[in-house]
Amino acid sequence: MTRHDHHQDEIFMQRTLELALLGRSYVSPNPMVGSVIVHDGKIIGEGWHRKYGQAHAEVNAVQQLTDKSILRESTIYVNLEPCSHTGKTPPCADMLVQHQVKKVVIANLDSNPLVAGNGVKKLRAAGIEVVTGILEKQGRELNKRFFTFMEKNRPYIILKWAETADGFIARENFDSRWISNEHARQLVHKWRSEEDGILVGARTAMHDNPQLNVRDWTGRDPVRIVIDRYLKLSAKLHLFDRKQKTICYNVLKHEEHNNLLLIRLDEQDFLQQLVKDLVKQKIQSVIIEGGAATLAMFIGNELWDEARIFIAPQKFGKGIAAPRHPGILIEQHMLAGDSLNFYRSPH
Repeated sequence: MTRHDHHQDEIFMQRTLELALLGRSYVSPNPMVGSVIVHDGKIIGEGWHRKYGQAHAEVNAVQQLTDKSILRESTIYVNLEPCSHTGKTPPCADMLVQHQVKKVVIANLDSNPLVAGNGVKKLRAAGIEVVTGILEKQGRELNKRFFTFMEKNRPYIILKWAETADGFIARENFDSRWISNEHARQLVHKWRSEEDGILVGARTAMHDNPQLNVRDWTGRDPVRIVIDRYLKLSAKLHLFDRKQKTICYNVLKHEEHNNLLLIRLDEQDFLQQLVKDLVKQKIQSVIIEGGAATLAMFIGNELWDEARIFIAPQKFGKGIAAPRHPGILIEQHMLAGDSLNFYRSPH
Protein backbone atom coordinates (compact mmCIF):
# COMPACT_ATOMS: atom_id res chain seq x y z
CA MET A 1 0.00 0.00 0.00
CA THR A 2 1.40 3.45 -0.79
CA ARG A 3 1.95 6.01 1.92
CA HIS A 4 -0.67 8.27 0.34
CA ASP A 5 -3.30 5.51 0.35
CA HIS A 6 -2.56 4.70 3.98
CA HIS A 7 -2.97 8.35 4.97
CA GLN A 8 -6.26 8.57 3.07
CA ASP A 9 -7.49 5.40 4.78
CA GLU A 10 -6.73 6.95 8.16
CA ILE A 11 -8.71 10.09 7.30
CA PHE A 12 -11.80 8.10 6.31
CA MET A 13 -11.41 5.74 9.28
CA GLN A 14 -11.29 8.73 11.64
CA ARG A 15 -14.67 9.80 10.25
CA THR A 16 -15.89 6.22 10.74
CA LEU A 17 -14.90 6.32 14.43
CA GLU A 18 -16.67 9.68 14.87
CA LEU A 19 -19.86 8.17 13.48
CA ALA A 20 -19.53 5.09 15.67
CA LEU A 21 -19.41 7.26 18.78
CA LEU A 22 -22.92 8.54 18.02
CA GLY A 23 -24.24 5.14 19.13
CA ARG A 24 -22.83 5.45 22.64
CA SER A 25 -25.38 4.61 25.35
CA TYR A 26 -27.76 3.04 22.84
CA VAL A 27 -26.08 -0.03 21.31
CA SER A 28 -24.75 -2.00 24.29
CA PRO A 29 -24.14 -4.91 24.55
CA ASN A 30 -23.21 -4.47 20.89
CA PRO A 31 -20.06 -2.47 20.07
CA MET A 32 -20.14 1.05 18.65
CA VAL A 33 -19.70 0.83 14.88
CA GLY A 34 -19.60 3.42 12.13
CA SER A 35 -19.29 3.04 8.37
CA VAL A 36 -18.28 5.28 5.48
CA ILE A 37 -18.59 4.51 1.75
CA VAL A 38 -16.03 6.20 -0.53
CA HIS A 39 -16.05 6.45 -4.34
CA ASP A 40 -13.33 8.29 -6.28
CA GLY A 41 -12.00 9.80 -3.08
CA LYS A 42 -15.36 11.20 -1.95
CA ILE A 43 -17.78 10.06 0.75
CA ILE A 44 -21.05 8.94 -0.85
CA GLY A 45 -22.66 7.21 2.13
CA GLU A 46 -22.43 7.16 5.93
CA GLY A 47 -24.06 5.20 8.71
CA TRP A 48 -23.69 4.00 12.27
CA HIS A 49 -25.25 1.40 14.53
CA ARG A 50 -27.94 3.50 16.20
CA LYS A 51 -29.60 1.14 18.66
CA TYR A 52 -29.25 -2.44 19.87
CA GLY A 53 -31.41 -4.75 17.77
CA GLN A 54 -31.57 -2.34 14.85
CA ALA A 55 -29.63 -2.25 11.57
CA HIS A 56 -25.84 -2.28 11.71
CA ALA A 57 -23.62 0.54 10.47
CA GLU A 58 -22.82 -0.97 7.07
CA VAL A 59 -26.51 -1.51 6.29
CA ASN A 60 -27.38 2.08 7.24
CA ALA A 61 -24.55 3.40 5.03
CA VAL A 62 -25.53 1.28 2.01
CA GLN A 63 -29.18 2.32 2.35
CA GLN A 64 -28.15 5.93 1.66
CA LEU A 65 -27.21 4.99 -1.90
CA THR A 66 -29.83 5.28 -4.62
CA ASP A 67 -27.69 3.37 -7.13
CA LYS A 68 -26.16 0.47 -5.23
CA SER A 69 -24.29 -0.80 -8.28
CA ILE A 70 -21.70 1.90 -7.52
CA LEU A 71 -20.55 -0.28 -4.60
CA ARG A 72 -18.66 -2.44 -7.12
CA GLU A 73 -16.24 0.47 -7.55
CA SER A 74 -16.34 1.72 -3.95
CA THR A 75 -14.47 1.22 -0.68
CA ILE A 76 -16.41 0.77 2.52
CA TYR A 77 -14.77 1.72 5.82
CA VAL A 78 -15.94 0.11 9.05
CA ASN A 79 -14.22 0.23 12.44
CA LEU A 80 -15.16 -3.34 13.37
CA GLU A 81 -15.05 -6.48 11.24
CA PRO A 82 -18.43 -7.03 9.53
CA CYS A 83 -20.44 -9.70 11.33
CA SER A 84 -20.68 -13.13 9.75
CA HIS A 85 -23.49 -14.61 11.85
CA THR A 86 -27.22 -14.07 12.19
CA GLY A 87 -28.17 -12.37 15.45
CA LYS A 88 -30.80 -9.66 15.80
CA THR A 89 -29.96 -8.77 12.17
CA PRO A 90 -28.61 -10.69 9.10
CA PRO A 91 -24.82 -10.95 8.54
CA CYS A 92 -23.27 -7.72 7.22
CA ALA A 93 -20.48 -9.66 5.50
CA ASP A 94 -23.08 -11.45 3.36
CA MET A 95 -24.67 -8.13 2.42
CA LEU A 96 -21.30 -6.71 1.29
CA VAL A 97 -20.59 -9.86 -0.75
CA GLN A 98 -24.05 -9.64 -2.33
CA HIS A 99 -23.33 -6.06 -3.48
CA GLN A 100 -19.83 -7.05 -4.66
CA VAL A 101 -18.14 -4.21 -2.82
CA LYS A 102 -14.69 -3.53 -4.29
CA LYS A 103 -12.76 -3.05 -1.03
CA VAL A 104 -13.35 -3.12 2.74
CA VAL A 105 -11.08 -1.28 5.20
CA ILE A 106 -11.32 -2.30 8.87
CA ALA A 107 -9.85 -0.94 12.10
CA ASN A 108 -10.39 -3.95 14.41
CA LEU A 109 -11.14 -7.63 14.07
CA ASP A 110 -14.13 -8.74 16.14
CA SER A 111 -13.31 -10.52 19.44
CA ASN A 112 -16.77 -12.09 19.52
CA PRO A 113 -16.15 -15.83 18.98
CA LEU A 114 -19.20 -15.86 16.66
CA VAL A 115 -17.23 -13.61 14.27
CA ALA A 116 -13.48 -13.66 15.15
CA GLY A 117 -12.05 -13.38 11.65
CA ASN A 118 -14.87 -15.17 9.83
CA GLY A 119 -16.24 -11.93 8.40
CA VAL A 120 -12.89 -11.14 6.77
CA LYS A 121 -12.61 -14.71 5.47
CA LYS A 122 -16.04 -14.44 3.83
CA LEU A 123 -15.13 -11.17 2.14
CA ARG A 124 -11.78 -12.40 0.84
CA ALA A 125 -13.29 -15.68 -0.35
CA ALA A 126 -15.66 -13.60 -2.49
CA GLY A 127 -12.73 -11.75 -4.07
CA ILE A 128 -13.16 -8.53 -2.08
CA GLU A 129 -9.93 -6.75 -1.11
CA VAL A 130 -9.70 -6.36 2.67
CA VAL A 131 -7.35 -4.11 4.64
CA THR A 132 -7.22 -4.37 8.44
CA GLY A 133 -5.52 -2.51 11.30
CA ILE A 134 -6.21 1.07 10.18
CA LEU A 135 -6.36 3.22 13.38
CA GLU A 136 -6.47 -0.06 15.30
CA LYS A 137 -5.42 1.49 18.63
CA GLN A 138 -8.10 4.20 18.42
CA GLY A 139 -10.70 1.57 17.52
CA ARG A 140 -9.85 -0.54 20.56
CA GLU A 141 -10.03 2.51 22.81
CA LEU A 142 -13.47 3.41 21.43
CA ASN A 143 -14.80 -0.09 22.10
CA LYS A 144 -12.76 -0.92 25.20
CA ARG A 145 -15.91 -2.02 27.02
CA PHE A 146 -16.82 -4.50 24.28
CA PHE A 147 -13.28 -5.88 23.94
CA THR A 148 -12.90 -6.30 27.72
CA PHE A 149 -16.26 -8.08 27.91
CA MET A 150 -15.35 -10.46 25.07
CA GLU A 151 -11.68 -11.06 25.87
CA LYS A 152 -11.68 -11.06 29.69
CA ASN A 153 -15.22 -12.38 30.18
CA ARG A 154 -16.12 -9.56 32.57
CA PRO A 155 -17.47 -6.01 32.38
CA TYR A 156 -15.21 -3.01 31.89
CA ILE A 157 -14.88 -1.66 35.43
CA ILE A 158 -14.51 2.05 36.26
CA LEU A 159 -13.81 3.26 39.79
CA LYS A 160 -15.02 6.74 40.71
CA TRP A 161 -14.71 8.75 43.88
CA ALA A 162 -14.10 12.24 45.24
CA GLU A 163 -11.58 12.89 47.97
CA THR A 164 -10.44 15.89 49.98
CA ALA A 165 -7.05 17.52 49.65
CA ASP A 166 -5.98 15.64 52.80
CA GLY A 167 -7.07 12.27 51.43
CA PHE A 168 -10.52 11.51 52.88
CA ILE A 169 -13.49 10.11 51.00
CA ALA A 170 -16.05 10.79 53.76
CA ARG A 171 -16.35 12.16 57.29
CA GLU A 172 -16.18 9.87 60.32
CA ASN A 173 -19.97 9.45 60.23
CA PHE A 174 -19.61 8.27 56.59
CA ASP A 175 -21.15 11.47 55.19
CA SER A 176 -19.53 12.18 51.83
CA ARG A 177 -21.66 15.12 50.62
CA TRP A 178 -20.46 17.34 49.11
CA ILE A 179 -16.75 16.97 48.44
CA SER A 180 -16.73 17.71 44.70
CA ASN A 181 -18.35 20.77 43.10
CA GLU A 182 -21.53 20.97 41.03
CA HIS A 183 -19.61 20.79 37.73
CA ALA A 184 -18.05 17.52 38.83
CA ARG A 185 -21.44 16.15 39.83
CA GLN A 186 -22.90 17.00 36.42
CA LEU A 187 -20.00 15.22 34.74
CA VAL A 188 -20.68 12.14 36.88
CA HIS A 189 -24.29 12.08 35.60
CA LYS A 190 -22.96 12.15 32.03
CA TRP A 191 -20.70 9.20 32.89
CA ARG A 192 -23.64 7.29 34.35
CA SER A 193 -25.53 7.63 31.07
CA GLU A 194 -22.61 6.02 29.23
CA GLU A 195 -22.31 2.82 31.30
CA ASP A 196 -24.53 -0.25 31.58
CA GLY A 197 -24.39 -0.50 35.37
CA ILE A 198 -23.61 1.50 38.50
CA LEU A 199 -22.55 -0.22 41.73
CA VAL A 200 -22.36 0.74 45.41
CA GLY A 201 -21.89 -1.08 48.67
CA ALA A 202 -24.45 -1.37 51.46
CA ARG A 203 -22.85 1.31 53.64
CA THR A 204 -23.01 3.92 50.85
CA ALA A 205 -26.61 2.95 50.11
CA MET A 206 -27.55 3.32 53.78
CA HIS A 207 -25.75 6.58 54.58
CA ASP A 208 -26.15 8.45 51.27
CA ASN A 209 -29.47 6.96 50.05
CA PRO A 210 -28.42 7.61 46.42
CA GLN A 211 -30.81 7.43 43.48
CA LEU A 212 -28.05 6.28 41.10
CA ASN A 213 -29.86 7.61 38.05
CA VAL A 214 -29.25 10.28 35.41
CA ARG A 215 -30.64 13.66 36.40
CA ASP A 216 -28.17 16.42 35.43
CA TRP A 217 -27.71 15.02 31.93
CA THR A 218 -29.80 13.51 29.14
CA GLY A 219 -29.51 9.77 28.65
CA ARG A 220 -30.52 6.35 29.84
CA ASP A 221 -30.37 5.27 33.47
CA PRO A 222 -27.85 2.52 34.23
CA VAL A 223 -28.81 -0.72 35.96
CA ARG A 224 -28.38 -0.11 39.70
CA ILE A 225 -26.29 -2.70 41.52
CA VAL A 226 -25.90 -2.94 45.28
CA ILE A 227 -23.94 -5.36 47.44
CA ASP A 228 -26.03 -6.12 50.53
CA ARG A 229 -24.76 -9.50 51.69
CA TYR A 230 -27.22 -9.99 54.57
CA LEU A 231 -30.15 -7.94 53.20
CA LYS A 232 -30.05 -5.36 55.97
CA LEU A 233 -30.89 -2.33 53.81
CA SER A 234 -34.27 -0.67 54.24
CA ALA A 235 -36.83 -1.27 51.49
CA LYS A 236 -37.62 2.47 51.70
CA LEU A 237 -34.30 3.48 50.12
CA HIS A 238 -34.30 5.05 46.65
CA LEU A 239 -32.47 1.97 45.38
CA PHE A 240 -35.59 -0.13 45.86
CA ASP A 241 -38.17 2.27 44.39
CA ARG A 242 -38.53 0.02 41.28
CA LYS A 243 -38.11 3.06 38.98
CA GLN A 244 -35.19 1.44 37.19
CA LYS A 245 -33.75 -2.04 37.06
CA THR A 246 -31.87 -2.87 40.27
CA ILE A 247 -29.80 -5.92 41.20
CA CYS A 248 -29.09 -6.71 44.85
CA TYR A 249 -26.31 -9.26 45.39
CA ASN A 250 -26.53 -11.13 48.69
CA VAL A 251 -25.79 -14.48 50.36
CA LEU A 252 -29.31 -15.26 51.61
CA LYS A 253 -31.91 -15.57 48.86
CA HIS A 254 -32.85 -15.30 45.19
CA GLU A 255 -36.05 -13.48 44.23
CA GLU A 256 -37.30 -11.78 41.08
CA HIS A 257 -39.63 -8.79 41.22
CA ASN A 258 -40.57 -6.03 38.80
CA ASN A 259 -37.34 -4.06 38.23
CA LEU A 260 -35.70 -5.72 41.25
CA LEU A 261 -33.55 -8.86 41.26
CA LEU A 262 -32.23 -10.38 44.47
CA ILE A 263 -29.39 -12.66 43.43
CA ARG A 264 -27.85 -15.04 45.94
CA LEU A 265 -24.13 -15.75 45.73
CA ASP A 266 -21.94 -17.98 47.87
CA GLU A 267 -19.99 -16.18 50.58
CA GLN A 268 -16.82 -17.80 49.32
CA ASP A 269 -15.65 -16.30 46.02
CA PHE A 270 -18.42 -13.69 46.29
CA LEU A 271 -16.82 -11.00 44.15
CA GLN A 272 -15.77 -13.34 41.33
CA GLN A 273 -19.30 -14.76 41.23
CA LEU A 274 -20.74 -11.25 41.15
CA VAL A 275 -18.61 -10.28 38.17
CA LYS A 276 -19.52 -13.54 36.42
CA ASP A 277 -23.23 -12.87 36.96
CA LEU A 278 -22.88 -9.35 35.52
CA VAL A 279 -21.71 -11.01 32.30
CA LYS A 280 -24.79 -13.22 32.44
CA GLN A 281 -26.92 -10.08 32.84
CA LYS A 282 -25.20 -8.63 29.71
CA ILE A 283 -23.82 -5.70 31.70
CA GLN A 284 -20.79 -4.74 29.66
CA SER A 285 -19.52 -1.87 31.82
CA VAL A 286 -19.88 -0.81 35.45
CA ILE A 287 -19.01 2.41 37.23
CA ILE A 288 -18.39 1.85 40.94
CA GLU A 289 -19.28 4.86 43.08
CA GLY A 290 -18.39 3.63 46.55
CA GLY A 291 -17.89 3.33 49.33
CA ALA A 292 -14.29 3.00 50.41
CA ALA A 293 -14.53 -0.69 51.38
CA THR A 294 -16.27 -1.65 48.13
CA LEU A 295 -13.74 0.25 46.02
CA ALA A 296 -10.87 -1.30 47.99
CA MET A 297 -12.34 -4.77 47.41
CA PHE A 298 -12.22 -4.35 43.62
CA ILE A 299 -8.75 -2.78 43.79
CA GLY A 300 -7.44 -5.58 46.03
CA ASN A 301 -8.75 -8.23 43.65
CA GLU A 302 -7.26 -6.41 40.63
CA LEU A 303 -10.74 -6.15 39.13
CA TRP A 304 -10.72 -2.69 37.58
CA ASP A 305 -9.70 -0.99 34.35
CA GLU A 306 -9.68 2.72 35.10
CA ALA A 307 -10.17 5.11 38.01
CA ARG A 308 -11.61 8.64 37.85
CA ILE A 309 -10.76 10.59 40.97
CA PHE A 310 -11.83 14.11 41.90
CA ILE A 311 -9.59 15.89 44.40
CA ALA A 312 -11.25 18.90 46.04
CA PRO A 313 -9.36 21.72 47.80
CA GLN A 314 -11.29 21.35 51.07
CA LYS A 315 -9.93 19.36 54.01
CA PHE A 316 -11.69 17.18 56.61
CA GLY A 317 -8.78 16.69 59.02
CA LYS A 318 -10.08 13.23 59.83
CA GLY A 319 -12.56 10.73 58.39
CA ILE A 320 -12.72 7.70 56.11
CA ALA A 321 -9.49 7.43 54.12
CA ALA A 322 -9.69 7.36 50.32
CA PRO A 323 -8.71 4.05 48.70
CA ARG A 324 -5.10 3.53 47.68
CA HIS A 325 -4.43 2.14 44.24
CA PRO A 326 -1.49 1.33 41.95
CA GLY A 327 -2.97 3.09 38.92
CA ILE A 328 -0.97 4.83 36.21
CA LEU A 329 -1.91 8.50 35.73
CA ILE A 330 -2.97 9.06 32.10
CA GLU A 331 -4.88 12.37 32.22
CA GLN A 332 -5.33 15.31 34.58
CA HIS A 333 -7.77 18.22 34.30
CA MET A 334 -8.93 21.14 36.44
CA LEU A 335 -12.68 21.45 36.86
CA ALA A 336 -13.75 24.69 38.55
CA GLY A 337 -11.20 24.26 41.34
CA ASP A 338 -11.34 20.46 41.59
CA SER A 339 -8.60 18.31 40.10
CA LEU A 340 -9.84 15.36 38.02
CA ASN A 341 -7.34 12.56 37.57
CA PHE A 342 -7.72 9.55 35.27
CA TYR A 343 -5.76 6.40 36.04
CA ARG A 344 -5.32 3.18 34.13
CA SER A 345 -5.00 -0.15 35.90
CA PRO A 346 -1.48 -1.67 35.63
CA HIS A 347 -2.93 -5.19 35.40
